[in-house]
Amino acid sequence: MTTQEALALFNRKNQELHALGHATGVLFYDAETVAPRQSAEGRGKTIEYLSGKSYEIETSEELKEAVQQLVADKASLSFRDRRQVEVFVRSNEYVASIPQDEYVAYSSLINEASAVWRDAKINNDFAAFAPYLQRIFDTNRRFAGYYRPDKEPYDVQLDQFEQGLTMEKADAFFTALKERIVPLLKKVQQKPQIDDDFLRRSAYSVAQQRELSKYLMGVLTIDPDCCVIGEVEHPFTTGFNKKDVRITTHYYPDAAISSMYSVIHEGGHALYELHSGDELEDTVLSGGVSMGVHESQSRFFENLIGRSRAFLALVLPKLQELFPEQLGSVTAEELYRAVNKAQPSLIRTEADELTYALHILVRYELEKAIFKGEAKVEDLPRLWNEKYREYLGVEVPDDRSGVLQDTHWSNGLVGYFPSYALGSAYGAQLLAKMKQTVDVDAAIASGDLHPITAWLEERIWKHGGLYTPNELLERAMEAPFDPKYYTDYLEKKFSEIYGL
Repeated sequence: MTTQEALALFNRKNQELHALGHATGVLFYDAETVAPRQSAEGRGKTIEYLSGKSYEIETSEELKEAVQQLVADKASLSFRDRRQVEVFVRSNEYVASIPQDEYVAYSSLINEASAVWRDAKINNDFAAFAPYLQRIFDTNRRFAGYYRPDKEPYDVQLDQFEQGLTMEKADAFFTALKERIVPLLKKVQQKPQIDDDFLRRSAYSVAQQRELSKYLMGVLTIDPDCCVIGEVEHPFTTGFNKKDVRITTHYYPDAAISSMYSVIHEGGHALYELHSGDELEDTVLSGGVSMGVHESQSRFFENLIGRSRAFLALVLPKLQELFPEQLGSVTAEELYRAVNKAQPSLIRTEADELTYALHILVRYELEKAIFKGEAKVEDLPRLWNEKYREYLGVEVPDDRSGVLQDTHWSNGLVGYFPSYALGSAYGAQLLAKMKQTVDVDAAIASGDLHPITAWLEERIWKHGGLYTPNELLERAMEAPFDPKYYTDYLEKKFSEIYGL
C-alpha cells in the first residue's frame, strides 16, 4: 500500500466512523429531548449495533495497515494530515485496547444509565441509580487499565477530556484557586447581600422564555438554520457537523434567568462547533480540541460576556418587553448586581462565578477518591453533602439537589468536571488578550458581537483539533496558561461589586 493509497483509505474510513457517530449522536439527542420514556431498550439495541460497527472499523486490519504506513511516512504528509493521524492514533489506541464485547456493552450501559438517572433524579432515588453508577466507574477504571496499565486510572480519565491533565496538575490548579477564592468569598459574605428577589417575582411565561432564547441566539450571532434549541432536564450541546449543532435548555416559571444563561452557555459551545474550519469537516479534527477549551468558550459567553454590565444593558429592553411585570422597573445596574450576586448555593449550573469552582472541586475530589479506592459509590451522597457543608457552607436537603443533580456520570463523563473550572480560567486569560486589540464593551454595547466572535474564530474556532490544547491556547494568548488571570478577574469584579 502506497502512502497516498493509505491516506485515501484512512480518510474514507474516518468518514464512515463520522457517519456512525452522527447516527449515534442523533439517537442520544432524541433520547434526551423527545423520545418516549420507555424507548431505552429499543434504542439500546440500535446503539449496540452502531457501536459494534464503529469498533470493527477502528480495529480493522486494513485501517491498522494504513495507519502504520502513514506513521512510517509521516514526513511526506501535510501538517493537517500528520495531525489527523496523530489524533486518530491517540483515540484508536484507547478503543483498540478494549475487548469488543466490553466496548459494545458499555455503550448499552450508558443508554440505560441515562434513562435510569432521569427517573432517579425525579424520584430522589439515588439507590436506583447507584448500581449503574458503580458499573460506570468500574468499567472506566478497567478500560483505563487496558489502555495505560502503567498510569493511575484517574490520570487516564482526566487526559481523555483534557490532554496532558493529571491529578498533580489539577491539584495545583485547584489549590491556586482556593487560595484566592475562599478568602475573597469570606469578605463578600460579610457584606450586605444584594437584592435579587425580582428575578423570582411571580411566574415567567415559558412561551416568553422561548422567545427570549431565540433573541439571545441572534445576539450571539448563531445561525438558526444551523442550530436549534431542544428542552431537557439538564442542558447540553451536541454538534454533528458545522451546519447541524443542537443546543438545549430548560424553562422554569420561577427562574427565567436560569434559562437565559443556559442558552448563552450552550450557545458558546455551539459557536465553537459552527465555526470549525471548512477543510476539517468529516475529519477527526473538526469541532473542539478538548473539553477544557470547549468550556472556555461556553463560560466565556455565559459569564465574561453575558454577566457584564454592557451585555445586561443591551438585553434589558428585551427582557422588559417580554417580562414587563417582573422587570419593567428594574435598572441595568440592579440587573447587573443581581445576576452577579455571590452566594454559596446547592446547584452547580445556577452557581455564581465566585463559588462555581468550589462546586467543581467537590466533584473532582469525589471522582478521585472513587478511582483511588478511598471511597465507594454508596458513600457518594454522604460525602457530597459533607463537602458542600465544608466548602460552601450549605446543607444539602436531598439527593435530587445533591449527588443526582448532574447528568455527566450517567453519560460516562468521568473526569470531565475539571474542564469547567479550567475553561473558566482559560476564558479569563483569552479575554485579557482580546482586550489588547478589541474594544469588547463597545462591541457589546453596539449589539454587534462580530468583533468578539471574529477574534475567537481566528484564534480558536477555525483551528478545530489542528493543535493540542496547550499549543492552541499558547498561540491564542501568546503566553503560557496562568490561572492568575482568572483569580485576578474574580477579585477585581467582586471587590468592585461589593465595595471591598
